Amino acid sequence: MSSKLFNSINGICMRALLSKQPGPPATLVVEDIDEPIAKKGEVLVRVNVAALNFFDCLIIEDKYQYKPPRPFSIAAELSGVVETVGEGVERFAPGDRVCGYVQSGSARELVVAPEVVLSHIPDGVSDEQAACIMVTYGTSYHAIKDRGELKAGETMAVLGASGGVGQAAVELGKIMGARVIACASSDEKLDFCRQCGADEGINYSSEDLKVRLKALGGNSGIDVIYDPVGGDFSEAAFRSIAWKGRFLVVGFASGPIPKMPLNLPLLKGADLRGVFWGAFTAREPAANRQNIDDLLRWLADGTLKPHVDSIFPLEEAEAALNKIAARDVKGKVLLKL
Repeated sequence: MSSKLFNSINGICMRALLSKQPGPPATLVVEDIDEPIAKKGEVLVRVNVAALNFFDCLIIEDKYQYKPPRPFSIAAELSGVVETVGEGVERFAPGDRVCGYVQSGSARELVVAPEVVLSHIPDGVSDEQAACIMVTYGTSYHAIKDRGELKAGETMAVLGASGGVGQAAVELGKIMGARVIACASSDEKLDFCRQCGADEGINYSSEDLKVRLKALGGNSGIDVIYDPVGGDFSEAAFRSIAWKGRFLVVGFASGPIPKMPLNLPLLKGADLRGVFWGAFTAREPAANRQNIDDLLRWLADGTLKPHVDSIFPLEEAEAALNKIAARDVKGKVLLKL
């Protein structure tokens, strides 16, 4: 990744990681750009930590449903300190520690965000922990609570269980009282999932996912299947679903979008339920705020313990994204500013 510096017109500038053309992580550049100003209803945040997700690898190559205009910065979630507030902002003041979800743009020293997308960081919670909470835990909590309606005592299978959203789903499933079956591509990843609370593990690189899930589900089957992976694993997992089970379509990290035979949900009276957390935050902000409050409360009291895989400086974002793309991640990857 190259680095280019230029003089700001007004002499006040900040570092920003920018995508200026579609391409792999090597196309990203670090440049100086003008500092933003908070307008009405907005908050200017000095970013301490920005968190990366798999979709950042897709966004920079124009392979994601959300395509921000270039040049843009990656990283949808952040933690930092309020620098200034715009007219009408009542919940925050300069000096407040905050975290939030901004869709993209956190990989820069200063970010302007709408007041509604930010939350106070509780005392005792680190910047690194706070930066982890929005996307992965927000997605997984919305998925299994609102869309999956997971109940205590039910069985949930999690595909891609060692990745960001998968690990969050494992941990939240246990908090909510479920029996959790982690499905991942190596024994090492499954060991990590068990450390996060998984009751059972399936290595779908060496085991038949359909056969093992049916065996672990028994006569009752799997009540909730959490699938951020897609590809051939989706149908194999669905064949183990319980009567009136809920299959959560979270994403397609493997690449191919599965073509599910619709006789399968018919025969089990089961549901295919889409999970689009980004749209949920915009359409139902009050419900999302309640979910985030739950997560931050669990984070503060130690119930929730997000795992940080690695932390990179802003200038090493290329290495950070390559690590995520290679599926060489257990938990979250962060950029430290």
